[in-house]
Amino acid sequence: MACHSWLCNISLLLLLLSLASQSCHALNSFGFDIHHRFSDPVKEILGVHDLPDKGTRLYYVVMAHRDRIFRGRRLAAAVHHSPLTFVPANETYQIGAFGFLHFANVSVGTPPLSFLVALDTGSDLFWLPCNCTKCVRGVESNGEKIAFNIYDLKGSSTSQTVLCNSNLCELQRQCPSSDSICPYEVNYLSNGTSTTGFLVEDVLHLITDDDETKDADTRITFGCGQVQTGAFLDGAAPNGLFGLGMGNESVPSILAKEGLTSNSFSMCFGSDGLGRITFGDNSSLVQGKTPFNLRALHPTYNITVTQIIVGGNAADLEFHAIFDSGTSFTHLNDPAYKQITNSFNSAIKLQRYSSSSSDELPFEYCYDLSSNKTVELPINLTMKGGDNYLVTDPIVTISGEGVNLLCLGVLKSNNVNIIGQNFMTGYRIVFDRENMILGWRESNCEYSSLLLLHYTAYPFSINYC
Repeated sequence: MACHSWLCNISLLLLLLSLASQSCHALNSFGFDIHHRFSDPVKEILGVHDLPDKGTRLYYVVMAHRDRIFRGRRLAAAVHHSPLTFVPANETYQIGAFGFLHFANVSVGTPPLSFLVALDTGSDLFWLPCNCTKCVRGVESNGEKIAFNIYDLKGSSTSQTVLCNSNLCELQRQCPSSDSICPYEVNYLSNGTSTTGFLVEDVLHLITDDDETKDADTRITFGCGQVQTGAFLDGAAPNGLFGLGMGNESVPSILAKEGLTSNSFSMCFGSDGLGRITFGDNSSLVQGKTPFNLRALHPTYNITVTQIIVGGNAADLEFHAIFDSGTSFTHLNDPAYKQITNSFNSAIKLQRYSSSSSDELPFEYCYDLSSNKTVELPINLTMKGGDNYLVTDPIVTISGEGVNLLCLGVLKSNNVNIIGQNFMTGYRIVFDRENMILGWRESNCEYSSLLLLHYTAYPFSINYC
């Protein structure tokens, strides 16, 4: 018996949903848990237990201090706290507790070795300390030394050097011949901070993010980092760095080129310092989105804000900003900084805190907060395209040492506008390089394998998110 078209479509949809629940999509998604540098897992791995607690004045002083250092700003005044001792080779360096903001534990090689790598959306190359002559080999805390894994080219049976004729070799002009080993050199924003070595290929051990969790190893090109300089010797990225930029050599680009995932990834930030990075997580129907502003020479995750809304009061103001998960707090230039802080100050019904120079508070707009008072003052950013981005966590609370304060978690920039991680908390931020858009949707960062149906009229297609 012939069926009506609508009934056939419903039957087909149910069949596709049934098949999708039993099998994996051709493009999988893979993920790692990510950890804030002051979260308990990172403290345990590094053997560090004397870092400041979140919510204290010292915590925010330290985090604002590292923001300035890692975004090429002038050094702030010295921060007085218990230093860590990082041990590069046979030398010892005393440093403050700063560095990259989020870390993931990744496994590389055969047999597999684990590395606690820093995550950086502002650079491309994935590199590991490797047969190094100048690198951090361990951390010392409270008189106890903890050694880091160092990648050894000869120690992995699946390793292979990358030759100069590879399309990922950016320094081909420095090669004596096409069959030479490809060198690399990356210089970072912080003065004197760099990594040099040569490119290698080996297995990156991944696990699929679906109900049928399984290993899905893939070959990845990365840097064998033989010489690290500057902040890398001060513990900024003590055990390697995972570049998440738009370049061809970044891991998201390689996974997409190999056909393993879509050219997209997401990062989710929970309020407890834990989160998730998922490769292959692309845009969905249930999210806000805005296009990237692309530069030809060095594309970044730069977007346009067209309006600032504080407590219901809107001001049309267009400015560009980089979504940077590696910056703790949001940094804005005038007139955006002036607009958001003045509006916040006018709307909040609290006594402005009068600070002294000895307070070392990084935030300009702080207020005395009585213990029984709660404050909700929503901040919305209207993005290019018209979608609203509600900042779920714009406020910082500071307690202890005789103070109980509420502060606006925005700092004045002296160069670029940066939407920092504090404005991303409570969201799964999607860096969709396939469609060149930034997406966002509310999330508590607990992974769940959900099916989102993307369809036109016909046919139906199922995408994992």
